[in-house]
Amino acid sequence: MKKLKPIIKKQYSRYREFILYGIIGGISAGVDFCVFTLLCKIDIPYLIANVASVHCGIICSFTLNRHFNFKVKDKIKRRFTYFYLTAIAGLAISSSILYILITLNGFKDIYAKLIALVVVGIFQFCMNKFITFKKH
Repeated sequence: MKKLKPIIKKQYSRYREFILYGIIGGISAGVDFCVFTLLCKIDIPYLIANVASVHCGIICSFTLNRHFNFKVKDKIKRRFTYFYLTAIAGLAISSSILYILITLNGFKDIYAKLIALVVVGIFQFCMNKFITFKKH
């Protein structure tokens, strides 16, 4: 166990941003998913519910990543603009996946949303790591 501790510590420090991004992404995705589910249950059309839920997730994710993960305090407006544009691209991807899976292939909306969250999460991590929160 003593030999494992330094290895785990080194790996954590190496992948810290990715790990925290995943945790924050999970929290934000949870917010997104809960809002989406609630809106669908009250008969809001799934594409409209997706737009609303994604925006809730965007605000949650930017705030948490800025403060706790990347710890970047400068150029907030510019960074939020990049973050938001990345999120909107993610929304377009997510909506396309939902349309393809639900409308064209008959998937249940909840399962389609879970698939969309995974695909979009990977895309957004790459964009935010290397563009939005890049340290200058």
